[in-house]
Amino acid sequence: MGHGIAQVAARAGFRTVLCDVADELVAAALERIRAGLEKGVERGKVEADEVVPTLARLEATTSIAVAAAAADLIIEAIPEDMALKRDLFARLETAAPPAALLATNTSSLSVAALAAALADPGRLLGMHFFNPVHAMKLVEIVTHEANPAAAVETAVAVAGRLGKTAIVVRDVPGFATSRLGVLLGLEAMRMLEQGVASARDIDTALVLGYRHPMGPLELTDLVGLDVRLAIAEYLHGELGEAFCPPEILRRLVGEGKLGKKSGEGFYKW
Repeated sequence: MGHGIAQVAARAGFRTVLCDVADELVAAALERIRAGLEKGVERGKVEADEVVPTLARLEATTSIAVAAAAADLIIEAIPEDMALKRDLFARLETAAPPAALLATNTSSLSVAALAAALADPGRLLGMHFFNPVHAMKLVEIVTHEANPAAAVETAVAVAGRLGKTAIVVRDVPGFATSRLGVLLGLEAMRMLEQGVASARDIDTALVLGYRHPMGPLELTDLVGLDVRLAIAEYLHGELGEAFCPPEILRRLVGEGKLGKKSGEGFYKW
C-alpha cells in the first residue's frame, strides 16, 4: 500500500518521500513504482512523458526524521498493529512540523485510539486507500471528534488531487468499507468450507451476478489473508459473532498461504 500511495502522490505532482525500515525495502518499492508506471504506459493508462517527472519527485529513506522534516502530510501504511502504529505516530509527532497533517491508512483500527497518545489528537485522521492504489478510485476519510473541519477539508482536497473520490465516515469499528467488505468475504469463506461451490464459482457469482470487479475470495488473496484475519479478529471483538474468522482462514494463514504475495491463498498465483 505504501509504494502505491507514493506512486499516485508523485504522479499527481507532490514531492514525495517514501520511508521504510531497510534500504532493500525502499529500493524494492522504488523499483515496483518504476515498473508500475512502465506497465501503465504499455496499457495506455499513463502518458510516456509522465514517467521521468514522476520518478524525479520521489525520494526514499530509512530515516523517519529525514522523511518527516519538511512534510505537510504524512500517510502511514504499516501493518495493522495498534501498538506499532501508536509508536510510529509518537515519533512522527516529534519529527514532523507542527502544522503537518498525519493520516493512517488503517482499514479497521480506531483512529481516535491511535490519536489519543498525541499532544494534538486532532492532527491525525484516517485516509484509507484501496489496493491496487493506482487503479482504485476510493479514499475513505475517517474522522473522530477531535478533528477540526480544516483537517478533514485538507484530506478530502488531497484525495481529489490524487484523482480519487473521497467519502467521509465516522470512526466506528470497520468504518464503512471494511465492515461491509470483510463480512462479505468471511461469508464467502464459510460457503467454501461448507462445499456450497468452488472458490472460482463463488467469485463468479459476485462478479457476474452483482457486477463486483472481482470476487471476495480473489480480493482476499490480493489484500492478504493475514491482513484479513487481523481485521476480522478485531471486528469480532468489537462487533460480535458475524465477524468470527472461519477456520479455513486461520488454517491457510497458519500454513503460510497468505494470497498473491506468498503465491497461494484461495487460488494459486
